[in-house]
Amino acid sequence: MDQPPIKVILENLGVPHRVFRHEMPVTSLEQAARERGQRPGQIVRSILFRVRDGEYALALVAGEAQVSWKRLRRVLGRSRISMATEQEVLEVTGYRIGTVGPFGLRRPVRILVEAGVLLEEQISMGSGMRDRAIILKSADLVKALGEVEIVNLFDGDP
Repeated sequence: MDQPPIKVILENLGVPHRVFRHEMPVTSLEQAARERGQRPGQIVRSILFRVRDGEYALALVAGEAQVSWKRLRRVLGRSRISMATEQEVLEVTGYRIGTVGPFGLRRPVRILVEAGVLLEEQISMGSGMRDRAIILKSADLVKALGEVEIVNLFDGDP
């Protein structure tokens, strides 16, 4: 596969973007940001959470900050939530951990965009392939996702 699956989807949606190819394996958020010419806050992580059996939510989170479990439980209306296992991530999204993006998922999931993602004009995210990332404008990401929830998931967020 030469083209990352998320690139193909974005092309079909008419969303402006570009693909960045890493020459070496990426081992940290800082390395990914440096190589892409970005700050860590511009890197969007896609984190899959198990809400209950068979129900999942994908949180798009900018930078290194950890999601507040209290805020996440409030947003999802559940008292017990866990991170999806590696196997669940692959089964639900079709992508391996470290390559997940919010497009072309195998199963429908609730998508939450942490408000901090919108603070950056340009962001990057998983492409569906290990050595590549998608770079695009945050406004184009939200537009392409359509009906999406913008939420505050970090402690200290208003």
